[in-house]
Amino acid sequence: MKAVVIRTFGDPGGMEVVDVPAPVPAPGQLRIATEAIGVGGVDAVIRRGTLAAYGFREGHVLGSEVAGRVAAVGEGVDTSWIGRRVWAFTGLSGGYAEQAVAAVEDVLALPDDLTGADAVTLGGSGVVAHFALERARFTPGETVLVRGAAGSIGITAVQLAARRGASAVAVTTSSVDRGTRLRDLGATHVLDRTGEGGPDTPLGFDVVIDVVGGPQLPLFLDKLNPNGRFVAVGVVGGQPPADFGMRLMDAFRKSLSFATFSSDTVPGPDRQSVRSSQFADAAHGDLRTVVHEVLPLDQAALAHHRMDAGEVFGRIVLAP
Repeated sequence: MKAVVIRTFGDPGGMEVVDVPAPVPAPGQLRIATEAIGVGGVDAVIRRGTLAAYGFREGHVLGSEVAGRVAAVGEGVDTSWIGRRVWAFTGLSGGYAEQAVAAVEDVLALPDDLTGADAVTLGGSGVVAHFALERARFTPGETVLVRGAAGSIGITAVQLAARRGASAVAVTTSSVDRGTRLRDLGATHVLDRTGEGGPDTPLGFDVVIDVVGGPQLPLFLDKLNPNGRFVAVGVVGGQPPADFGMRLMDAFRKSLSFATFSSDTVPGPDRQSVRSSQFADAAHGDLRTVVHEVLPLDQAALAHHRMDAGEVFGRIVLAP
C-alpha cells in the first residue's frame, strides 16, 4: 500500500510517498481502508522534529485520525465491524496511508449523513475544544478568547462557546475574510494576531483557549480578567518563552490560572461519548465543520506547506 513517511525532519520536502506492507490488525484492532485522513497541527509539530525527544524517528508515518470502511478485524473483535463506515484514532502514527489500524475502543461508527472528510475534521479537534472549555471551568455569561481560531480546534471552540452562552466570543486571526467567516460561526469580536481589536473589544477575558503558544503567549496572559483561566491546547506557533510564568507571578493579585490540556488525559469512553454526540450534531447541521480542501494522499507535503504558510482555514483532508 502507499503511505507517507518522514525521510528527514524539518521542511515538508522531507516527506515521501513509499510502498509498505499493509498492516495486519493485532488482537483488539481493526484495519480500515481509508477514505479520508485528517491533517492536523500535531502532524506538523512532529514533522518539524519538535517532538524527537519522544521517540519519533525517520521513517515515521504521520497521521492520527482516519475515516473509511473496516476491511478486517483482529482476534477478539466482533466481525460485524467489517464493512462499516467508521472514524478511527490511530495514535500519533499510521494515518497517512491507504490502510490503517486502530484499537477497537478508538473506533466509532459514523452516521450515514456525515462524510468521512467532515468526520476527520471534527473527530479529534471537537473533543479537544469541548474538554478545554470544561478544563477552563467556563460558565454561561463569561467572555472567551480563542487564539488561533482559524484551525479546526478553534472553529469548534468558537461554536461551542457561543452555543453555551458566552457573553462575548473573541478570536484572533490573520485577515478580514477569516474574521468574517468566524463571525458567521459565532464570534462576536475579531482581533489581530497580537490581540488588538476594535474599540468595542472587551478589555479582558474570563477564559482564553490557546492553540498557538509561541513567543507572544505572555501578551494573552495579560488579557485575563481577575480569576481568569488560560488553557493551552497546542503549540503550533512554537514553544512559549521559558519565563512566561513570570507574567502570572507579576499579576499575582489577579488570581490567574494557567493550564495545559491534552485529550489523552480524558478517559476513552468519555471522549467517545462526546465525539458521538458531536458527530450527530454535525450530521444534523447543528455543528459546522470546515474542510479547507481535499488533496490526494501523494500531496501530503503540499498540505503541510499550506499549513506552514498559514493558508488553511479549517482542516485539509487527504484522500487515497
